[in-house]
Amino acid sequence: MAVESFSTASVMDLVPRQSSRRSHAVFVALQREIVLGDLPPDSALTEMELAQRFHCSQSTVREALMQLSEEGLVKRLPHRGTLVAPCRTEDARALINIRREVECGYLERVLGNAGRGLVGQLRDELDAMRNAARDGDEYRLSVHDRAFHTALFAAADLPLVVPILTRCLIHNHRYKIMNSQPNRALEETAERHVPIVEALRAGNIDHLRAVLAHHISTIVDFGPDLTGRPCG
Repeated sequence: MAVESFSTASVMDLVPRQSSRRSHAVFVALQREIVLGDLPPDSALTEMELAQRFHCSQSTVREALMQLSEEGLVKRLPHRGTLVAPCRTEDARALINIRREVECGYLERVLGNAGRGLVGQLRDELDAMRNAARDGDEYRLSVHDRAFHTALFAAADLPLVVPILTRCLIHNHRYKIMNSQPNRALEETAERHVPIVEALRAGNIDHLRAVLAHHISTIVDFGPDLTGRPCG
């Protein structure tokens, strides 16, 4: 989910063409299925079949697949079509390590730039996570979870780094969801963000770094630190 605080989008960017809106809808639908595992790794995706399914043109589908490719969720291979990307533990560990370096490495900038509205923005995302959890909507929960972390890091004002974080986030969430036990405790997942908000509100950088590092490095369903490194 995009963070608007540092956006430089023009007025025209806010009024997308009809084809762009349709391709975005296809993109979101396919992203959801890939993240939830409904489209498993190595599944073949053909533009013709998707165009028929979504009642749109193949060019619209192509736009959506290009977006998914940019996120690393699909692989577009010459003469072989498009395949859903793998979801491997080795990749998950590497991405978690990168994510922890990004999110925990610039907290001085976050605290220095954070305005009064940041805590409120994070609480809004937390409430949205709680609502999604109560509805049993794991994908919507992941959308607001990603928005929470993106909004927190956006306060560091390092816009060139944000795409790296967003890519880490979606792949970490995909891995977590696909490897979780059925009927995962979604409300517990939402509540894990409370200590981050409280540490930010208190302005204690050491405590914020510790709780954020622990939050990133551990997954509720797996328990141990996936990075193989101590937190903090």
